[in-house]
Amino acid sequence: MLCLGIESSCDETGLALVRDGKLIAEKLASQVDVHALFGGVVPEIASREHLRALPVLMRELLREQNLTTDDIDVVSVARGPGLQGCLLMGLSFAKGLVLSTRARLAGVNHLWAHLTAAGLEQELQYPSLGLLVSGGHTHIYLIEGPLEFTLLGRTLDDAAGEAFDKTAKSLNLPYPGGKLVDDLGRQGVVNKKLFPVPYVNNDNLDFSFSGLKTAVATYVNQHSHLRLDVMGQPDDRDEDPAIAQERKNMLASFNYTVGRTLEVKVKRALERNRGVKSLIVAGGVAANSVVRSVMAGVADKFSIPLVLPPMHLCTDNGAMIAYAGYLMAEAGCWHDLDLDAIPRGRVVPCDWICDA
Repeated sequence: MLCLGIESSCDETGLALVRDGKLIAEKLASQVDVHALFGGVVPEIASREHLRALPVLMRELLREQNLTTDDIDVVSVARGPGLQGCLLMGLSFAKGLVLSTRARLAGVNHLWAHLTAAGLEQELQYPSLGLLVSGGHTHIYLIEGPLEFTLLGRTLDDAAGEAFDKTAKSLNLPYPGGKLVDDLGRQGVVNKKLFPVPYVNNDNLDFSFSGLKTAVATYVNQHSHLRLDVMGQPDDRDEDPAIAQERKNMLASFNYTVGRTLEVKVKRALERNRGVKSLIVAGGVAANSVVRSVMAGVADKFSIPLVLPPMHLCTDNGAMIAYAGYLMAEAGCWHDLDLDAIPRGRVVPCDWICDA
């Protein structure tokens, strides 16, 4: 079975081919340089870039594999959550392919796809606990099968990835700021009391990072010398060493606070779901060194394996969509052409059709 995956939920245009559960090829067009000029993703620009990139990537992907569209058995597409216009670009492209071929259509939950992406390189065990940490979502799931996800905890306001990007922006670091915050923080000394660990003094599994964002903004305003005069990456050669180290210490403390927040909630979830066989951590923030280290410690405490996608599968990509579509097709599930896009803020329905 050959499955084409199409990812266009935000600012990455991704196409990939998965055959019988194995990734054989992928293409990715990043828009980071375009949106960096504005300090964040501009939805209208992102949509136009998807429209421009999709047919080009498709031609290259098929040509390099010596395939045609008639060889595709399943067209898998991210149907949400995401930016409405961006999702519609990918969905329209997918429907056009289905109409012109004999392929079946599979509308994929973008969030679930992140969590099953590690299955491309290792066998996933069920049930598992899944932590999704991305720019728009910080969710905890009980995963009982490839299509069986129960949401245990969710983002109430701002996600962890949003906090990373806003922290970078407050210091005049370039977008996207998450990797730079991680890299600089690794060179700093943690002050565990610098920022409050947000929304943990409760009994639920939900997340809220708005308070941490406010605490960081307040701290930077009170220590304005930490903010770069011009947006860019700090250069230790041209800066007061004391100021550079103070900034690194602040970012180390911020990384610690995010990691500690995730640790409290995931431990709580594991205590309530003792039968899980692994801890899966995915999403863009899963590439953060502190998050990976903290989650490794949590998994070790509960004597279960930590499952992490490889770095290149943490961010949005077509491979995870292709694999999720393959899992749907394996289960005999698919969609018709009435499939709609689900923007961020709405629940992606389990409205697939299953073969008898």
